[in-house]
Amino acid sequence: MTLTYGQAFLKSFLGKSPDWYKLTIVGFLILNPILFFFVDPFVAGWVLILEFIFTLAMALKCYPLQPGGLLAIEAIVIGMASPETVYHEAEVNFPVILLLIFMVAGISFLKEMLLFTFTKILLRVRSKVLLSLTFVFLAAVLSAFLDALTVTAVVIAVASGFYGVYHRVASGFHHDASSDIADDNSVHEHSRADLEQFRAFLRNIMMHAAIGTALGGVSTLVGEPQNLLIGHIMEWDFIEFYKQVAPVSMPVLAVGLLTTIVLEKFKLVGYGVQLPAHVRTILEKFDDEQSKKMTRQDIVKLWIQALVALFLVFALALHIAEVGIIGLAVIVLATAFTGITDEHSIGHAFQEALPFTALLVVFFAIVGVIHELHLFTPVVNFVLEMQGQAQLVGFYIANGVLSMVSDNVFVATVYISEVQQAFEAGRITREQFELLAVAINTGTNIPSVATPNGQAAFLFLLTSGIAPLIRLSYGKMVLLALPYTISMSVTGLLATIYLLG
Repeated sequence: MTLTYGQAFLKSFLGKSPDWYKLTIVGFLILNPILFFFVDPFVAGWVLILEFIFTLAMALKCYPLQPGGLLAIEAIVIGMASPETVYHEAEVNFPVILLLIFMVAGISFLKEMLLFTFTKILLRVRSKVLLSLTFVFLAAVLSAFLDALTVTAVVIAVASGFYGVYHRVASGFHHDASSDIADDNSVHEHSRADLEQFRAFLRNIMMHAAIGTALGGVSTLVGEPQNLLIGHIMEWDFIEFYKQVAPVSMPVLAVGLLTTIVLEKFKLVGYGVQLPAHVRTILEKFDDEQSKKMTRQDIVKLWIQALVALFLVFALALHIAEVGIIGLAVIVLATAFTGITDEHSIGHAFQEALPFTALLVVFFAIVGVIHELHLFTPVVNFVLEMQGQAQLVGFYIANGVLSMVSDNVFVATVYISEVQQAFEAGRITREQFELLAVAINTGTNIPSVATPNGQAAFLFLLTSGIAPLIRLSYGKMVLLALPYTISMSVTGLLATIYLLG
């Protein structure tokens, strides 16, 4: 059947996305100029944010880069933000862009060592509660010294390795064979139930680890990008930053770990899924085969990757250079000493990170709209008018709510800048300035786990290659994060009221 030009265009527009989704995006593109020019730019700006969140929520229908990018381009064309503002937002966040380009690629060159280590943990720890606690705690400790995005990249690499091994075996291939692990058509009928359970198990582990990155990331100077910004303005070093934030971050860590136990013990909101016995058998067989056939060269390769990983930890903990530059050093060291010298193998490592890097720059365009249309100004002014303890609580809540719908780095930047101006103008004391800095840091880091919008690590997980494989959608991420959001946010709020200062 011959298609009309209109049908051919609709078929090409956003590819294999459902027609209702395509028409929804077209509707957004028609609506935005009408709201901006004939209703109110402020209203149009908030509608744009909700539309962008919709593209993230529908990430499994269509990668958000294209629909989100169309919305961002239109916003710039009609005057919601200028190209200069978008460039400025990208420039301010250039360290994060460098991190994504080089660090995520660098982690992929440590994959064998990571898979070897985490396979041992997975197979040795048979209690699901203890295994979940291990992943939360490890992610928290690592994120206190590394960037949360780096830790998330590690966990994604490990989960992808596990999933690939089982999917190939369930499809009738050897675990080392080349096959399309995104295609379930070749999966044997008797393995489909185990595959679904394994997906749910991996969703549990991935979300526990993601929450762990937030628990650790809030507590140290290098844990999150906004921590560095706040620490720089407050002139806090690594130890001082930890001490200032500890009255809030440590109770939140304890409650986060307790929440993990409760969720797994009582199998709430999709948690408590066990590793299927058949999958465990296949992973054990894979581990045995890998151990038996390891040559001296393979062992040397693992040791080299372990040494590079140690270099990574110390380099980031001591902050000897920007994170992205350290990532580039990891690529050079890990490839030079393990024999990876061809361009194709090196280029393949960048495939995971670059689409998300492009999406993040699109996100900065939306942040530019927030900045130019002053969408957060009413909230900022309202909180600044509060006094004493109420002001602390107001800053914590306002930062938390805004970080759920926007980038927590941007929210922290806006608030710490406003508070710094208030301090320099003599409106608040140095002591109150320090307390507000902690409230801003914890407010942007803790409640923002509610949605993938607030945490770059969560957004990276949602748009990564592993998410569609294990059926981890926006909605499922929000649901799985909900108990943590409630328990951790309330604990942080109570600690801000009763322990801070």
